[in-house]
Amino acid sequence: MKAAIFQALHRPLVVETLADPKPAGDEVLIRVGRCGICGSDLHMTEEPAFGVAPGTVLGHEFAGEVIEVGPHAEGLKVGDRVAVAPLRGCGGCPSCLAGEPAWCHKMMLQGGGYAEFALATDRQCLKLPKTTSIEDGALVEPLAVALHGVMLSGLKAGQRVLVMGAGPIGLGVAFWARRRGAAKVAVADLNMLQSERAHALGATSFVTVNEDANARVHAALGGAPDIVFECVGRPGAIAQALDYVGPRGTIVMLGLCTALDSFVPFAAVSKEARLITSAFFNMGEYQASLDALDGGHAQPHALISDTVTLTTLPEVFEALRKRTSQCKVMVHPH
Repeated sequence: MKAAIFQALHRPLVVETLADPKPAGDEVLIRVGRCGICGSDLHMTEEPAFGVAPGTVLGHEFAGEVIEVGPHAEGLKVGDRVAVAPLRGCGGCPSCLAGEPAWCHKMMLQGGGYAEFALATDRQCLKLPKTTSIEDGALVEPLAVALHGVMLSGLKAGQRVLVMGAGPIGLGVAFWARRRGAAKVAVADLNMLQSERAHALGATSFVTVNEDANARVHAALGGAPDIVFECVGRPGAIAQALDYVGPRGTIVMLGLCTALDSFVPFAAVSKEARLITSAFFNMGEYQASLDALDGGHAQPHALISDTVTLTTLPEVFEALRKRTSQCKVMVHPH
């Protein structure tokens, strides 16, 4: 099979030919239909903190068709179209049995989607309804990540929400915040590139970050935000979120920042602000995200900005390191 391979930090992916994988035990072999390019994949190829080994096939936002079933796989058959939750746990510990494989002591974030074929266990796969496309199936994972952050926030109907960062996760947060009853949702970013997409997903306003950002956020929301979702992942973002949030407000950190950061604790203490970290999702949230995409005309489809081939993936992947009008780029391996 053809696959895009990670060579080393700060080097482009390279497309090579690998042996076709073979399912064992409770695994199934999936013909990858679409795989989203995730910002975390960009981080993994730049930062040693993630520990990605040379030869790894990245790509964890994928969906496709089952073409072979392992001897112990259950509930799936050849021809089933599935979305794959990339959190691969042991399957038998209390966390896995509770539908929370992210907290399994053996959890592995599974890639493999930047290839023509990939393996997954039966418990990682959710069947796609007939009305849900393979393309939308590949959106389930980032949508579930966004939903997890919204659920952790304790959002109540009528609250004011600020989303820092207009990438796919930030826009997914805007979608869920409005869907779960937020009265107003402002999205803040360095430029207006994703303004139209943010409004399509439910944002009530879009704010560009400049020296007057705090005043503009308050004006857009009619007051200080009750909840700030930090989806930027850069040093200084937490301090900025503390400046934005109202008294006794909540900050949810979804951004992946591997650099040292700092903020003035008094800024948090004086407001009695809550700081919550959010990573991954549980399988209930993954199912809820799949349900939200059923029907073929769901708002999150607006996240998709382009579809590329495996051949062009390395070049496109490098281009995404710079800010562009792209949002969620899909890879079509076949």
